Amino acid sequence: MPSDRSARDDWDDWKDLLKVAEVRDARVHDGRHTAGTLLIEQGAHVRTVQEILGHSDIRLTQRYTHVASPMAEDGMQRMGRALWDANLDPN
Repeated sequence: MPSDRSARDDWDDWKDLLKVAEVRDARVHDGRHTAGTLLIEQGAHVRTVQEILGHSDIRLTQRYTHVASPMAEDGMQRMGRALWDANLDPN
């Protein structure tokens, strides 16, 4: 059964939500990127993010998600521990 909602309804809801949250104006597309990145940062598997965002191709999902600096730092520390002494103090 087709939905009674239109893309314009979604856009209007998004804009209302931004106002209520008192955050800067942004495109729905920007919100999708943010959602994908936050899910990855919280440990969600990329396939889960793919399902939530409704992508048919995992490559599109990977383009929607971004690695934040804390995640990169954590990855580098893990690699250091794997390659060198697990008790090595990086400082």
